[in-house]
Amino acid sequence: MKLYWKEKKKGFDLIVENDESETFSIGGVRETKRGIEALAKTTGYDPGRAIKGLQSLEEGRTFVEQFEPWKEFFPGELLELESEIVPKNNE
Repeated sequence: MKLYWKEKKKGFDLIVENDESETFSIGGVRETKRGIEALAKTTGYDPGRAIKGLQSLEEGRTFVEQFEPWKEFFPGELLELESEIVPKNNE
């Protein structure tokens, strides 16, 4: 399994990819008209895992990573965040 950030049109998604190449988004950072927003997904309700008004996309990625959402969705998997950001697809 792999854990990495993938570039999107207006930001990044935090992705877990399994051995069958299926991908699961477990967080993200977006640049919107109102500023930069970040979200670390959870299986329950936790409004503290979303934030608006950040200064940079990097700050948003750090915010999401601090929650380590991959541990909640893929318990027991020893995932390490890859340092390279996967570029967006030219679809």
